[in-house]
Amino acid sequence: MKGIFLRWLILTFAIIVTSYLIDGIQVSGFLSAFYAAAILGILNAFFRPILLILTLPVNILSLGLFTFVINALMLMMVSGVISGFKVYGFWSAVFGSLLISLVSWLLTSFISERGTVQYIDLKNVGGNRWER
Repeated sequence: MKGIFLRWLILTFAIIVTSYLIDGIQVSGFLSAFYAAAILGILNAFFRPILLILTLPVNILSLGLFTFVINALMLMMVSGVISGFKVYGFWSAVFGSLLISLVSWLLTSFISERGTVQYIDLKNVGGNRWER
C-alpha cells in the first residue's frame, strides 16, 4: 500500500513539473494534480491495455509511435474530468505525456516492490571485483 501511494505522489510531482515546462498544460494546484494523477493511473490501468490491443495493427505499422497518441488521448481524457487540470491542444498532450512518462519512470526506478527507496551499495573487494 505504501508503494502505491508513493508512486501516486511521484506521478503528481511529474504532472506538476510538466505543467511548469509545457505551456499548453495548466494545473491550478497540488490537489488538482493529485486527482489528475489518480484518474490517469486508473485510466492507464484499465483502458490503456484495451486500447493498445485494439490499435495493435496501427501501432505495428508506426513502429510503436502510435503509443504516444494513446498516451496523449489518456491525458486529454483526464483533462476533461478534472476541472483544475487543463490540456490545450493535441501536441501539448503528446509532449506532456512524454515528459510525464519520463519523469515518472526516472523517479519510480528508485522505488522497490515494497514501496521503499532502494539503492545498491557495492564494495570493492580488490581489482575489478565488486560485491554487495
